[in-house]
Amino acid sequence: MKPTSETVATPPGDARITWHRAARPRLVLALSHGAGGGIEARDLRALAAALPGEGVTVALVEQPWRVAGRKLAPAPKTLDAGWTALWPALEKPGVPVVAGGRSAGARVACRTARALGARAVLALAFPLHPPGKPEKSRLPELLDAGVPTRVVQGARDPFGAPAEFPADVDVVPVPYADHGFAVAKSAPPDDAQTADAITAAALEWLAGLR
Repeated sequence: MKPTSETVATPPGDARITWHRAARPRLVLALSHGAGGGIEARDLRALAAALPGEGVTVALVEQPWRVAGRKLAPAPKTLDAGWTALWPALEKPGVPVVAGGRSAGARVACRTARALGARAVLALAFPLHPPGKPEKSRLPELLDAGVPTRVVQGARDPFGAPAEFPADVDVVPVPYADHGFAVAKSAPPDDAQTADAITAAALEWLAGLR
């Protein structure tokens, strides 16, 4: 199916959902972008391309600040307010909704999952701490999600390598990848293989959500 877009009014401004629909969806996976980019991120595009064929509708969410063309993300509570206000639109297909996103979007999903009744959280490139500042941990946000959570993390992510997460956190490393899931040209996997690794990690986990 062709992607379709929907504008949703929220207190911080209009948000936009781009729907990549499955023919017979069993889940909606709602994914938002990070603070430094939009829904064109390589991991979001890869999931939107691969998952509808597996029965998962992917909703790529652009937060109001991006829709308005602003360059800087607002405070976390404003991000959470926008995400919370558009949640009813994500529930309209009538199937369970898995919250998710990359980087700052993953943090929003974790902070709001319990209150919104998300089925689970898919955290892509979770920013465990600012680069070089492991003492400023955001781990409590991840642990407080209150629902099954999977982290898909680049092995070279300066915001937190997979080994920095506690052993009881479900983390899937993406070899050689950085925070944006880019890999060096000299690395064994290419971009397509990296995208396959991300989608495989998501699909295997989503298949277990019953």
